[in-house]
Parts: sequence; structure tokens; C-alpha cells
Amino acid sequence: MKLLGRTPDELREIALAEGLPAYAGGQMASWIYQKKVRSIAQMTNLSKEGRARLEQKYEVGVAEPLTCQISRDGTKKYLFPALCSHLPGLHAEDGDPALERSAIEAVMIPDGDRRTLCISSQAGCKMGCRFCMTGRQGFHGHLSAGDIISQLIAVDESDELTNVVFMGMGEPLDNYENVRRAIEILTAPWGFAWSPKRITLSSIGVLPNLQRFLDESRCHLAISLHDPFGEERASLMPVQKAWPLEQVVELIRRYDFTGQRRVSFEYTMFAGLNDTRRHAEALVKLLRGLECRVNLIRFHKVPDFPYDTASDHIMEYFRDTLTKAGLTATIRASRGEDIYAACGMLAGKNGEKAS
Repeated sequence: MKLLGRTPDELREIALAEGLPAYAGGQMASWIYQKKVRSIAQMTNLSKEGRARLEQKYEVGVAEPLTCQISRDGTKKYLFPALCSHLPGLHAEDGDPALERSAIEAVMIPDGDRRTLCISSQAGCKMGCRFCMTGRQGFHGHLSAGDIISQLIAVDESDELTNVVFMGMGEPLDNYENVRRAIEILTAPWGFAWSPKRITLSSIGVLPNLQRFLDESRCHLAISLHDPFGEERASLMPVQKAWPLEQVVELIRRYDFTGQRRVSFEYTMFAGLNDTRRHAEALVKLLRGLECRVNLIRFHKVPDFPYDTASDHIMEYFRDTLTKAGLTATIRASRGEDIYAACGMLAGKNGEKAS
């Protein structure tokens, strides 16, 4: 069983059960999250006998990468093994019949002195967005909080990371309890002690858990929008039928984003589909008065999807139209496309299910 992903209180219960003093739970948390050890044997302020007893039942649980690909632009894509659960429990363990062995990807994006890690929260995805390779893979299970945090510990750049974005494989709010636990570990004084301003969660708008996320954290939010017209969006993103975009924006308007917390809207641009003046004007109407940013994203071609990315000229026109109407709009630089690490491409290459 894994120690990674557990809180000091949970580690304290394990310590007591194995004959260690209660304070050993806090010591284990420090070794796991602050010193980032890989083995119980490295926890040298625990008694030798206590470590031996722990090792009979537990492991730290950091999963080392199976492969690492490096893009021409310095972006790195890591492939990790994962033990995924189809149930929403917090701790996935060997022997549980609901578990499935799979593989997930994380992407490290360097930018000057910044090192951003794009992490996964599920193996595959249930949401079925037509333009996303992860969605084409189908759903293989939820990651535990430990497997989510493992990605941050196991990459070569672990000690250099400046930001983390939940924008990898899966819908974070569909696995909210484990994502919430991972965010707690990242921000708690006993964990990584990061500021929530270093963390962004991206969602297509799972309304019940979106409200919980907005109430329970101070992390940044990014909403995958992609089309302001409900019927058109539904043809791209089936989630529109369950949780309409208008309701998502209405909920977001109830929260204050005028301070340090930010909300952004992701808008992948498809030539001839969602890149017209009509779409730009509808987007302005939808978001008018909301303190937000619109990130325009180049579409990266996937099989069996008939559209191409909008031209640079059209994207610049779209951006300028939004800007003139008072919205902050930027064209996001595409990173890691040559290793299938760009937006919507995870599991497109070298993301095969582990055997």
C-alpha cells in the first residue's frame, strides 16, 4: 500500500498501528512531501524496527517514468504507469478488483525561468470531446491523489517546478475528491507549501464540483469553452447537454476574480467552424463584464476530425476583435507538438495503455 497521497493524520494512524509514536506521522509527511524520498528506508529519524514494520505493508509509492520524450522546443513528455480505480475512492490499492493498470502522461513546459508541469488526473477521459485524443482513448479510471502527486515528484525537474496545471489527461472535476486531496498536499504547510496562485485547474464545466472547487480552493480556474453557441458546442463537447455553458458562466460570475485569483477561458480555433466574427461577437456578449482572460489555442490535427486550425491571420483578427470589445485575449504559443504533447494530443503517441 502507498503512503503517498495521505495526510499527516492518516499517516499518524498508520504509525500507531505499526507501533511507532504518533508524531512519526508528521515525520513521514515531511520525508514524503518536503524531502521527496523514494523509500521508507530513507526515513532515518524513524526507528530501524519501525521502518522494517512499515516496509512489510507499505511503500512510499512514487512511480518512476516509463519513458521521457523531449521536443525541439524543450518541452518534455513523461509516460507513467498508473493503477486506476473506476470508483471514486481516495486510495487505490493492489488487489482491489475495481482497479485497472494503465498509463498516463505529464508534460513539463519550460519558459524562461518558469517550469510548468501539466499533470493528469485520470487515465483517459469520459467526456468525449471530438477534437481531443485523450477522449478518443476512452476512460480507464481515476488516479489516486498519490498518483497525481507522484507526477510532480518523479519528473527530473521536480525541484525546479514553478507552476502546475491540471490540464493533462482526464477531467479534474470528475475525480474531484482525489484532485482536492492533491491540491491540499500541494498547498498545506506540511506538504509542498505552495501558494494556490501557482496552481491552475482546467475543466469543461462539471457544475456540481465546479462550485465546490470555487468554494474550497483559491487556485486559478480555466474553462474549456471552444464555442459560444450551445448547439455548436454540443456537437464538439457532449458535456454541453448536461451542463450548459451559460450556466457555467453564470456560476463563475458569482465569484470575485478581481484580485489575485484568475479565471480564463480556453478557445481552440477550428477553421470555418468557430472562428467567424459571429463567434467573436457572441463570445464578447457571453463574457462581457467578467474579469477574465481568453486564451486562443491552435488546433492540433487529430485523426477522423474534419477541421484544421484557423490561420494565423484569422486568429489575430479574432484576438483583436475581443480586445477592442474590452476582453483580454491572447494567442497561446503551441509547445511540444512534435512529440504529441500539445493541447488535446496526450495519448496520441506513446500514450498506449500499459500492459
